Amino acid sequence: MTSTSSLSSRYKNPEFIVGVLLTGGMVLLVLLSGVIFQGAADKINLTVRLLPPFSDAAHLLGTDPLGRDVFARVISGGAVSLQVGLLSVLGAVIFGVLMGLISGYFRGFWDVFVMRFADIQLALPFILLAITFIAIVGGGLTNMIILLIVSQWVQYARLVRGSVLALRDREFIQSAHAIGVSHFRIIFSHLLPNLIGPVIVLMTLNVANNILLESSLTFLGLGVDPLTPSWGGMLADGRTYIQTAWWVSLFPGMAILLTVLGLNLLGDWLRDVLDPAGRTSR
Repeated sequence: MTSTSSLSSRYKNPEFIVGVLLTGGMVLLVLLSGVIFQGAADKINLTVRLLPPFSDAAHLLGTDPLGRDVFARVISGGAVSLQVGLLSVLGAVIFGVLMGLISGYFRGFWDVFVMRFADIQLALPFILLAITFIAIVGGGLTNMIILLIVSQWVQYARLVRGSVLALRDREFIQSAHAIGVSHFRIIFSHLLPNLIGPVIVLMTLNVANNILLESSLTFLGLGVDPLTPSWGGMLADGRTYIQTAWWVSLFPGMAILLTVLGLNLLGDWLRDVLDPAGRTSR
């Protein structure tokens, strides 16, 4: 009875409710964008350029300097940002967790090699790494995802390595060694399930962080193609009109704010659920 009540109270937590509403609402709009807007994000109509918000039922949030619907472009830009955030985090998790497991379990040469390489990468400022990477391979959506994977696998590798070092000498691991269980099975059946909680929390927070990074780099002209609707690109396009057409920049900025806030709230909630010992006081 107590466990059922505790589980119910977790899902009544304001962090969980607000996080799900904000994140789920944006994801739902993105998924339905093709049905709701049907290409309106790229449709140019100079006769209705710079319409203010709520002045025309056909353009609820107004139009941009080319007469494109701001609401449609904000939702279409959300598809790009969420795609970058999710795919880059998944790639970083797969590579980083694998490197962390190998480094922490086998130690020796692999541990020294992986961790020293990680230390060198962490010493490089992200903006320097981003400029160098984009100067060599170019911009675009795919290259942006690869850049974020390259820059963030280290976080997962260090997190997993530390957890493996704490677990590798525990009794259940030693028992598995004693009965002849293979290294592969020990790593993926005994170690990995015991450290997946912190990885999930870091994933949630990094999706939000990667959305911010993608928007920032696109704003600087280092991100996705300018012809592709994205939140950072909309902010860059609207800065020239900030005094006369504030809505062109305001609404994509609000979309970034609400989406990142929702993901951060979910990350905090997951941290409390998966790590009761480190639960923050309320």
